[in-house]
Amino acid sequence: MLLHILLSLFFFTTSATQTNTSAGHAIPFPTHEHFNVKESVSQAIKLHPLPKTQEEFNDESSNKGKEGSWKLKLLHRDKLAFSHFTDFRRRFGSRMKRDAHRVAALIRRTRGKSAEYEVEEFGVEVVSGMDQGSGEYFVRIGVGSPAKNQYMVIDSGSDIVWVQCQPCNQCYHQSDPVFDPSLSASFAGVPCSSTLCDQVDNSGCNSGRCKYEVMYGDGSYTKGTMALETVTIGRSVVRNVAIGCGNSNRGMFTGAAGLLGLGGGSMSLVGQLSGQTGGAFSYCLVSRGTESSGSLEFGRGVLPVGAAWVPLLRNPRVPSFYYIGLSGLGVGGTQVPISEDVFRLTELGDGGVVMDTGTAVTRLPTVAYAALRDAFMMQTASLPRAPSVSIFDTCYDLNGFVTVRVPTVSFFLMGGSILTLPAKNFLIPVDERGTFCFAFAPSPTGLSIIGNIQQEGIQISFDGSNGFVGFGPNIC
Repeated sequence: MLLHILLSLFFFTTSATQTNTSAGHAIPFPTHEHFNVKESVSQAIKLHPLPKTQEEFNDESSNKGKEGSWKLKLLHRDKLAFSHFTDFRRRFGSRMKRDAHRVAALIRRTRGKSAEYEVEEFGVEVVSGMDQGSGEYFVRIGVGSPAKNQYMVIDSGSDIVWVQCQPCNQCYHQSDPVFDPSLSASFAGVPCSSTLCDQVDNSGCNSGRCKYEVMYGDGSYTKGTMALETVTIGRSVVRNVAIGCGNSNRGMFTGAAGLLGLGGGSMSLVGQLSGQTGGAFSYCLVSRGTESSGSLEFGRGVLPVGAAWVPLLRNPRVPSFYYIGLSGLGVGGTQVPISEDVFRLTELGDGGVVMDTGTAVTRLPTVAYAALRDAFMMQTASLPRAPSVSIFDTCYDLNGFVTVRVPTVSFFLMGGSILTLPAKNFLIPVDERGTFCFAFAPSPTGLSIIGNIQQEGIQISFDGSNGFVGFGPNIC
């Protein structure tokens, strides 16, 4: 089908128009796409429960990564059995509220207010948390000896790894039994005098044990003690991983046992494993409403050949965040007139463009968003408009349409590469009747955030030791 062919073309494609990049290279990419409205609505409202047993979930194929690497499944949270929002509009509304909290939190962190933070080689499978009002994705890993399997939220903007622990003074509901450290032969508390404790933000001391506390901007939090524990990722057993053992936890993590921090700091799982993996990892976020799963892989063996590599930028103010160089935006094969300075990360740590798995909708500085939106509206003037919904001011009434022709949206990356998105990554259903909205929103500051909706279906790789982020070259 034409639709499926077009959806598979997002990088260095051979259809449609050519444009000259700042590097002087002519790169062809599609300018328009026939978007299947009916199929998109059907996928959005459909729930796909996960297999009932751990054996079915972690089948052999899900753990077979590239040579020298391990692979884990990555899935939408609405595939999990603990889903309680069966109504699509409620799931969508809750997700947007959570997204607003997330964005506000990231902005506060870039301003240095960390205390107000919002809420050998291997890999794992990932899930998304749409129905709980968040945009996070889940993986399943083993904690302790013997390993107790747990669903974990992945977060590329956070460093700490933590799970809910017994005795639990205050815990939210999770789908698996709460981890009991007394039943693990490998659990070891971290003393206050440890250098590891010094690396923990907001650390403290209680009866000689290192305490941690993380507060999230939506009122969520986790508090407890730090420990060294064995973690099983795919078929690899990793010993002495620093984790938070949370005895008091609250928030939007419902269903998950805790959080797997993948940020750029030393305490994240990526940072702790950098000696074995070179700080290399790769993920593909599964598309909404599909029965397939995405993936999360660790190790240099997972870095794809032929990807478009962009320099990874660091902001000393927030070392956890992954910044990339963005020079512009395009609609329908034409670059939108926006100054490159709008996306620049300044020497003071302001502005810039962050890749974030926890934010759903891409945010752009107001001047960039307005220019992108206006260009898109101009090329979709023939489509019937609908009132604004939630954070979206550009919506369409596509009820009764089977397919529509829409312009593509592109990111012009530093160095000359162009990343062109399939329509499902920027035109999303917001109800069951066929209302679709342009899935970008203005940022209240100069910070740009590329959210997980725009990242879906694209293999995104981080080469930490060499300082690059890779996109593609194929859908995954």
